[in-house]
Amino acid sequence: QWYQRRVVITAGEAGMATVSVTVDDFKSEKASKKQAIAFLQENATVKFLQDNKLYGKLAAIAKGSSKDKVLSALETYESSPDAKKGDDDVDLNEALEATKALKIKEDQAKQNQKDAAKVEAASTTEKVGYTKKIIKKGKTHMKPEKGSVVSVWYTGKLEDGTVFDSNVENSRKKDRKALKFKVGTGLVIRGWDEALLTMTYGEQCEITIDPEWAYGKKGMPDAGITPNAVLIFEVELECPVNIGVN
Repeated sequence: QWYQRRVVITAGEAGMATVSVTVDDFKSEKASKKQAIAFLQENATVKFLQDNKLYGKLAAIAKGSSKDKVLSALETYESSPDAKKGDDDVDLNEALEATKALKIKEDQAKQNQKDAAKVEAASTTEKVGYTKKIIKKGKTHMKPEKGSVVSVWYTGKLEDGTVFDSNVENSRKKDRKALKFKVGTGLVIRGWDEALLTMTYGEQCEITIDPEWAYGKKGMPDAGITPNAVLIFEVELECPVNIGVN
């Protein structure tokens, strides 16, 4: 018929001689499945190939296509003038290259989005500015809530062991008073505020606080705290009477 064109299947694609495939050829097994697909890929429009799931590399399409599927495509091709590729229609290889280029572009765009999300997450995720080592577990599972009044016994040291403040060591026993304040409200250094909220009542621990969560670059010279000093506190969170634990 007028629309049947001769097609050369290169050795790189199929290693076959030139063939022209009709429905009758395929039914009588004069043409193989791979030859029929190669004929359609050479002569049909890209839309036809996409609609009939024949759009792609010849070897992969041939492997994944049944004979019934290929026969149906050949029958549609022979009965539909719109299925035939004209001189102005895009060649399959050009379409595949364009699809590949678009896929690469889309994948790169997705990767760029992921990278940007990671950078944003890293910039918004702040490093915790203290570490805590439990010396003695608390007497209850209860923890103070933000804004609640806590009573704290503490000794503060520099990294070399120098004590710069204490309400335990620097006063007579009868004069000692626990430090009371509303926790988590900024009344004390951030390292204290954050760490105390993780303690259970009655717990004793050692809190090591980075400079950024203590007194930072300025330090507190009057108290013997140098600039950028790491502070180490031994802390006990006193049990409130109203929770019934002594």
